[in-house]
Amino acid sequence: MTPKLQRLNDSLAKEGFSPQERLGELTIEVKAADYQAAALKLRDRPELRFEQLIDLCGLDYLTYGDRPDSSGPAGGRFAVVVHLLSAAHNWRLRLRVRCTEDEFPIVASLTGVWPAAAWFEREAFDLYGIVFDGHADLRRILTDYGFVGHPFRKDFPLIGNVEVRYDPEQKRVVYEPVSIEPRVLVPRVVRDDSRYLQGQAEAAAKGGS
Repeated sequence: MTPKLQRLNDSLAKEGFSPQERLGELTIEVKAADYQAAALKLRDRPELRFEQLIDLCGLDYLTYGDRPDSSGPAGGRFAVVVHLLSAAHNWRLRLRVRCTEDEFPIVASLTGVWPAAAWFEREAFDLYGIVFDGHADLRRILTDYGFVGHPFRKDFPLIGNVEVRYDPEQKRVVYEPVSIEPRVLVPRVVRDDSRYLQGQAEAAAKGGS
């Protein structure tokens, strides 16, 4: 156990949090009910002092490995991941929480802990539909006000739900159903008889001679 992981365990393990280290990165996964309390402890305890929020983003585990839909003890399909920095101790931490409901994913807002979370939470709400309880101005930030759905969800159609155009007769922007047909994107296949492979073989033959 590394010194940093030992410090996290000594500070948080007695309260039910289970810090983990993998590939040199520290992660704490908490339940939605403990999310805000864990954030306060990570910020305020002198041995931790994660005073800076670097990033916050949403995740969709719909078809991720062996964790589809509502699998896992900590929650359901959607999750929020927060990356924190302790400038005082020069170390970083990942805090992850799973939303308990798939139909209406919701977790507490961290704007009262780290004000920098405000725009990040708006982005996660816009792209994933995750609601942050207690956010003072939770509205879309990247898509248009009339946008339908949340584009980073894995079940969101690649062609979208509506398209936008300017109607010169109505003299305004109008929303209409998508007019293009969905198509399957097939990856390019590199064949054995391609010019690239033939060129490699010819160059190898010349080099050998």
